[in-house]
Amino acid sequence: MEREKKNMASPLLEPESSKRASKLQTLGNIIVTVVGTGVLGLPFAFRIAGWVAGSLGVAVVGLSTYYCMLLLVNCREKLASEEPLGESNTYGDLGYRSFGTLGRYLTEVIIVVAQCAGSVAYFVFIGQNLHSIFEGLSLASYIFMLVPVEIGLSWIGSLSALGPFSIFADVCNVLAMGIVVKEDVQRALGEGFSFRERTAITSNIGGLPFAAGMAIFCFEGFGMTLALENSMQDRRKFPMLLAQTFGGITLVYILFGLCGYMAFGEETRDIVTLNLPRNWSSLSVQVGLCVGLAFTLPIMLHPINEIVEGKLKIILRNNNESTGPGNICIFISRAIVVVGLAVVASFVPEFGVFASFVGSTLCAMLSFVLPATFHLKLFGSSLPFSRKALDFLVLFSGLFFAIYGTYNTIVGV
Repeated sequence: MEREKKNMASPLLEPESSKRASKLQTLGNIIVTVVGTGVLGLPFAFRIAGWVAGSLGVAVVGLSTYYCMLLLVNCREKLASEEPLGESNTYGDLGYRSFGTLGRYLTEVIIVVAQCAGSVAYFVFIGQNLHSIFEGLSLASYIFMLVPVEIGLSWIGSLSALGPFSIFADVCNVLAMGIVVKEDVQRALGEGFSFRERTAITSNIGGLPFAAGMAIFCFEGFGMTLALENSMQDRRKFPMLLAQTFGGITLVYILFGLCGYMAFGEETRDIVTLNLPRNWSSLSVQVGLCVGLAFTLPIMLHPINEIVEGKLKIILRNNNESTGPGNICIFISRAIVVVGLAVVASFVPEFGVFASFVGSTLCAMLSFVLPATFHLKLFGSSLPFSRKALDFLVLFSGLFFAIYGTYNTIVGV
């Protein structure tokens, strides 16, 4: 959930403000928005669920996420046709148009909590990798070492200056995936293994929703659906482009999860880069990931700071405070947010467990429950029975993952 990390405009291939994005630019923006560090936890999910169950799970989650993205687009198109002057450009807008103020409040609260959870995941991910590289200190020590850096970065006025680091982190993701695949091929040629040596479908039923939560976590940026569609020059081509992009991303996810699990088997760790040999290429990628994500974290924090600072400005305005104290309060509030999230991250046992928990709860609500609910509310009786049945299936499946997946994450799988 790095999630809604691109609540600002996506930094890759961003068009000029007076122009809309071309098909190629939209493709780049979708990839940057959807793909994040969660992919490095997929081999662990395959280890928990089994390689057959893991592959099918990622495919089903990818298809369901694509379907629900189209539901959001359909909802906005319906509202635009009924009230041409009414704008529904954000997820919160759809919540308001569907269920009034309560709908907006619920939607935006879930998004903000998801942002916080994604930021915590960043802290844990960076901390675990630094602990693996340098050792010596505890995981919590490395997390708190990031705090002064992140406070300083959060005080930067322009987030556009940090945009290239988001791309850099994605490039390091790709390099890490490449090294894992190379390691898999080398092990296969050197030692040899068969699919029979790896679990196909786990006998532990609790492992399935755990792995599904991790898969849901990997398809990030769901809340940016309307912004991506709205930015495209020819909106009619967006559904097809989204289908092609999601098909490619889902295939890569499945292949990478397979390769990682086949390479390391039952030794696969929750962040697969922790399994890599300690050579210069692997360590370089791990350091690059940490640097890129450290500079990307302020982008994750941006929506949280916007809401907190909006409330602060209202309070200061009511108290007739001047600009100087107001700026000081903003700096302090940003520091408090960073420290608070770091404290939470220090209590997280490991990345995989936390990612599955976030995927099973917040991401399932954002990606499945809310879109299906909005679609059923806005279209109502005009939907054919088959579409209603499909929407209800998505809705109840999302609720199931939110409840059962959370239970399994808490009690352990």
